[in-house]
Amino acid sequence: MPRLSGKVAMVTGCSGERGIGRVIARRLAADGADVVLTSSGVRLAINKPTSGWGGLETVAKEVRDAGQRALTVSLDVRSAAQIADAVRRTLQEFGRLDILVNNAAAPAGADRVPVTELSEEAWDTVLDVNLKGVFLCSKAAANSMLTQSIRGRIINIGSDRSKIGQARVAAYTASKFGLVGFTQALAMELAPAGITVNTICPGPVDTERVDHFGRREDGTYDEARRAARIRQLSAETPLGRLATPKDVADLTAFLASDDAEYITGQAINLVGGLIMH
Repeated sequence: MPRLSGKVAMVTGCSGERGIGRVIARRLAADGADVVLTSSGVRLAINKPTSGWGGLETVAKEVRDAGQRALTVSLDVRSAAQIADAVRRTLQEFGRLDILVNNAAAPAGADRVPVTELSEEAWDTVLDVNLKGVFLCSKAAANSMLTQSIRGRIINIGSDRSKIGQARVAAYTASKFGLVGFTQALAMELAPAGITVNTICPGPVDTERVDHFGRREDGTYDEARRAARIRQLSAETPLGRLATPKDVADLTAFLASDDAEYITGQAINLVGGLIMH
């Protein structure tokens, strides 16, 4: 029997063709979970041309092709009302919610500047999606789990910037450091109910979120420029490559399973040896 058989998972931020959310959803379905798929509510400005990607509905088909049920929800994670409605629809459709994966994240953009040039609007967008969104989704999911006495799993997708700061990404770094503190606090609160809360901290992952590596100064896109930056980062990593969405999905599936029932409050590095603390 698949190790997540009978479980229901909600994964935020699943609409990217080459994104982490899509691969996480497929992996959880392969392990036997029914999956609620949501968009992030914030458009990712992709610089690299794409094929006619079908978004959430394509991911839903992949979940169903794996033999599991799927529900798609257009969800802005900054809205408590929309989150409450998503949880309500989940319970109406599946009767329970066992796993929440907080994957939605603000796109790189106007926030990638020195603090002296960082606008309040850009700061607010990043913190609202990356941190407030996790708080709101986790609160709603935890209340559902507690009401039904479900020993659930909340899994947050952080970053290597959850551990080490970096110039020109102050808002992002603040949001990801904050995520670790939130994870620890919530883990302590929910531990008596057997609900675990953990954060996965990957380094750069080869997805559309790093397509900005290929952006020229004039705003056009250069695939060779992107590839060169990927090679550089890979060479700096002890294991010689960047993380893949599959790496993140594999660890997510483990943390979602009963095999990880004694792990909580952790911020787990997934960086190929680049950070060892």
